[in-house]
Amino acid sequence: MASLNEAVDKLKSAGVRITPQRHAILEFLIESMSHPTADEIYKALEGKFPNMSVATVYNNLRVFKDVGLVNEMTFGDASSRFDYVTTDHYHIICEKCGQVEDFQYPGLNEVESIAEHVTGFKVGNHRMEVYGVCPTCQKQKVSSY
Repeated sequence: MASLNEAVDKLKSAGVRITPQRHAILEFLIESMSHPTADEIYKALEGKFPNMSVATVYNNLRVFKDVGLVNEMTFGDASSRFDYVTTDHYHIICEKCGQVEDFQYPGLNEVESIAEHVTGFKVGNHRMEVYGVCPTCQKQKVSSY
């Protein structure tokens, strides 16, 4: 995982000024690895930055996205989740609580070349999501799965 200092350097080299709020949002993303929503980031940091708004969080996430530090992910619900970009990876999402976890599977890297071969498309990228029920939700007495 790229360090906070490397991420800050990448922002600086892109001409982005490092404000205390920007630094805190970036640090939260790197340390949490929980694929948070903008609202979750805001709630986690509002005590430290009482004057910060949800709009500030969104604006900073857009800056991080433009620089290539963050991916915005949508999974069919109303809120985007933000993933600090470290390496190519895939996501598994709990259908009960919405928890998102990263996983890697090297064989899936062949998907792009196979898709190109079969279709003639020039593939730029791909993403994969796997859905299921996380261990925590499995332990709960829920009869609907």
